[in-house]
Amino acid sequence: MEALLLGGGRGERLGDAAAGLPKPLVRVGGRPLAAYMVARLAAAGVSRVIVACSAGQEELFVEALAGLGPEIDAVGEPEPLGRGGGLRHAAGLRREPGSVYALNGDELVDVDFKQLLGFHEKAGGAATITVVPLQSPFGIVELEDDAVTAFREAPRLPHWVSCGVYVLAEEAVARLPERGDHETTTFPELAAEGRLRAYRHDGTWLTVNTPKELRRAEELAAEQPEWLSA
Repeated sequence: MEALLLGGGRGERLGDAAAGLPKPLVRVGGRPLAAYMVARLAAAGVSRVIVACSAGQEELFVEALAGLGPEIDAVGEPEPLGRGGGLRHAAGLRREPGSVYALNGDELVDVDFKQLLGFHEKAGGAATITVVPLQSPFGIVELEDDAVTAFREAPRLPHWVSCGVYVLAEEAVARLPERGDHETTTFPELAAEGRLRAYRHDGTWLTVNTPKELRRAEELAAEQPEWLSA
C-alpha cells in the first residue's frame, strides 16, 4: 500500500513559528508535523509515501521523514498545481496499482487507516473521504421567540466536514485535476454520480494553521503521545 501526502503548505500564517519550513515540517513535540501521520500510515502497513511538495524542497522532506518505516519519495511541483493537481502529480510516481491513501500533511488526525481502507473496499465507491463532526467555534445562544432560553459553549453542529484524509481508487486518481482542488472538481463530480463515500471519524482532528493551533498541537503531543505514534 502506498500513500500520497500533500506537503505544499507554506505556513505563512504561522509566521516566525514556522522557522522558514514548509508547514508539514514545522516541529511539534520535537518531530515534524507530517511525521505523526507517516507513523500512523506505517502502523497500517503503508510501505511507501510519496510527498507532493514545492520544487527544491524534495530533500527536506526525504530527510525529515526518514526512519519512520515507509520509504519516502518526494516530487517537486514545477509550479503551484493546487491540492488536486499536487495529488495527481505525486500519483505519477506510484509503483503499485489499486487504491491509494491520500492526505494533507499539515493536520493531525487519529484516524484508523486500516478501518478506513476496509470501509472503502466494502463500500465500493471510487473514493472515500474521512469526515468529522463540525464543532462551532462560537458559543450558541438558544432562543424561543425573543427570549433567550440557554447558552451552549462551542457545541457540535449537525454537519460533517472533510478532514483531508482519503482513499482513492484508480478511477478517482485518473479523474484528479491537473491543476486546482479535487474537493471542488473531482469529488463533487463523483458525488453527483453516486461514486463517493464518507467514512465518519469521531476522534481527534486538528488543523495547524496559526500559532494558537500550533500550541494546541504541542499540548496534544504531550497529553496523548500514544495516538500520535500508532
